[in-house]
Amino acid sequence: MRNNGSGNSSRRAFLKYGGLTAAAISMDLTLPAFQNFGSEWITYADPLYERIISGKNGLRILNNRPLNAETPPHLLDDNITPNDRHFVRNNGLLPQIDETGWTLTVDGEVHTPLVLTLEQLKRFKQYTYALQIECGGNGRAAFNPPAKGNQWTYGAIGCATYTGVKMKDVLRSAGLKNSAVYTGYYGEDPHLSGDRNKISISRGTPISKALDEYTLIAWEMNGQPLPKLHGFPLRVVTPGWPGSTSIKWLKRIFVRNKEHDGPKMTGYSYRVPKYMVSPGSHVPERDMKIIESMPVKSLITFPKSPLSLKGKKSLLVRGHAWAGDRSVKNVHLSINFGASWLETSLSAPVNPSAWQNWSTVINFPQKGYYEVWARATDSAGKMQPMVVPGWNPKGYLNNAMHRIAINVI
Repeated sequence: MRNNGSGNSSRRAFLKYGGLTAAAISMDLTLPAFQNFGSEWITYADPLYERIISGKNGLRILNNRPLNAETPPHLLDDNITPNDRHFVRNNGLLPQIDETGWTLTVDGEVHTPLVLTLEQLKRFKQYTYALQIECGGNGRAAFNPPAKGNQWTYGAIGCATYTGVKMKDVLRSAGLKNSAVYTGYYGEDPHLSGDRNKISISRGTPISKALDEYTLIAWEMNGQPLPKLHGFPLRVVTPGWPGSTSIKWLKRIFVRNKEHDGPKMTGYSYRVPKYMVSPGSHVPERDMKIIESMPVKSLITFPKSPLSLKGKKSLLVRGHAWAGDRSVKNVHLSINFGASWLETSLSAPVNPSAWQNWSTVINFPQKGYYEVWARATDSAGKMQPMVVPGWNPKGYLNNAMHRIAINVI
């Protein structure tokens, strides 16, 4: 397993530029550049870290109410994302958890409603899978005009191993009615207002995704009990779909006879236009559709950008690629702004719904400034775009190619 060590604490200024040409490029950037944030890269030594996000190292806090933090690309180099390097996405306040007496309710369009203790839940057959979770807004910071919300760059992605039971086994134990078409998940995280009568988020998926072989109700992450920030003692893992469907601190699965309409399931939340729209335009709610499988994407995790390469002209480059419900067919790199492409060595996923690792050695023809571009293609032939695709009001689904800066001296 790769380990890059902890990140250094520093403040980064990100430059904004449009199209393919930067008005100004700093060698201290992972490209493409982003708008200004004014947030901190944090380490164990920072008081901010100790106070807000204990148990994480090197993440950048985007928001502390609710708590959201992303991982810089070079700290995602491990084949399996360690707990302390996995991004954090919350919608409400952190709950105060006492697992004693914790129960999971399964009700709604089922023949036999269930109230399961953790011990009873663990009597179902258990599975351990490596599963990738990505926030639907990963890459939001690159949209122009800007989209409101946490200004994620690249780091709202992780692939950890989860242990739990298949949701389909639990739902079938409850006996799904023919009228069951959607799930609604409810967690224990309080609303930001502190009002216990309000729900911070309740999302779900079509029954077909809930019955997927790799949709889990999990209690372990990388062989350890779920960290508090990741849903202890119980969470849903819906791999390949927006991370918001992987509800944490799970207390209830409400089986619906219609599309779920809980908080952040309606309006513009986790929805994109049904057709292409011009940047900044108004899109009626009726013309929005729910995000399901995430688009193909890749990330360069080694080396860290920027890099000055001295005394040699070859360089090992590696990273990960993933494609929602699909697999990744290939990953190509370019060092000449897309004029030509080099195919990488791509591994198969350790199981479906895990990301895939890729690597290759690049030989630079001469000294000078280079950008390494990474482009993944999925099993259906869909390819990452070069620029930010499909502007939408909430800044979802940016799968533009990741680029890093190399200066060969």
